[in-house]
Amino acid sequence: MYTLYGALGSPYSMKMRALLRYRRIAHIWKDGAAAREALQQVKAPVIPVLQYPDGHFANDSTPLVYDLEARHADRSLVPPSPAHAFLAHLLEDFADEWLTKAMFGYRWLEEVDQIQMSRWLAFDNLKGGGLQTSQGFAEAFRSRQVGRMAIVGCTRENFPLIEASTKAVLAALEAHVVNRQSLFGTRPSLAEFSIYGQLSQLGTDPTPQAMMRAEFPYSYRWLAHVDDMSGVDGEWEDEIAPVVAELVRIAGEVYAPFLLANAAASETGAETFSMTAMGLPYEQGTFKYQVKCLADLRARYAALDGDAMAVVDPILGSNWLSALNAAG
Repeated sequence: MYTLYGALGSPYSMKMRALLRYRRIAHIWKDGAAAREALQQVKAPVIPVLQYPDGHFANDSTPLVYDLEARHADRSLVPPSPAHAFLAHLLEDFADEWLTKAMFGYRWLEEVDQIQMSRWLAFDNLKGGGLQTSQGFAEAFRSRQVGRMAIVGCTRENFPLIEASTKAVLAALEAHVVNRQSLFGTRPSLAEFSIYGQLSQLGTDPTPQAMMRAEFPYSYRWLAHVDDMSGVDGEWEDEIAPVVAELVRIAGEVYAPFLLANAAASETGAETFSMTAMGLPYEQGTFKYQVKCLADLRARYAALDGDAMAVVDPILGSNWLSALNAAG
């Protein structure tokens, strides 16, 4: 039995819980004080934390996904086609590292979202003790999160690009989910769960929830389905769906140049970097973790054989090919 320590307000926690449910891997969900205590068992104090049946703890959702793949063969999230597997991983990385900016920005830019979500997150975390106690915690948490906005690039100046790219993703999903739930066939991949994790938060916060319900109602409802797909059986398909190509294109327009600009800044020791994507400006501090993300994507791309590259290259387009083939 696994134990997943997380929070309803954590996109990566929701990602891991949903995929454990789909894969029918027996687990217990714990949040609140139990999750805070679990943070003491890992080096980087971030949730979710997964406790394995042998008692050891680990976090960072992407390595957890692949470790569970190695340990449990049934109901895999990785398509058997190397080309499809690469594209699914690319979309997972895009969701984890770029769409999360939409979650953070929508939650902490506007006062209505700051107030409701800080109070709800405190309520989730403390599970009692009275409103006076939880709301005092809420104000302190709100102040901390708002103060971190510039660090993660979620400023008002950057948000037009973040929102435009998020709505492009939602538009692609909206056109797809009215016909089928999954991206690479009739069963979900790791990409769906990463996208779901981030969008699950937009589906609860006041401003983005209203936006999704008004503009993308079926994508909004899709979230409830992905939350528990334990009853879904299906097959992988040979053809790449148009939605996959469109999501890869959107990621190539915003995330590929983001990764390149961040890597270039890291190489020169610059503390910040800037770029323009979708005709909109963007600037933030340099992050080492995203340098690792680009290196990992390059390694996965380089490992593809000629047949797989022949499939993915036309879908990747020039932005991704430039980023994945660059030296470094």
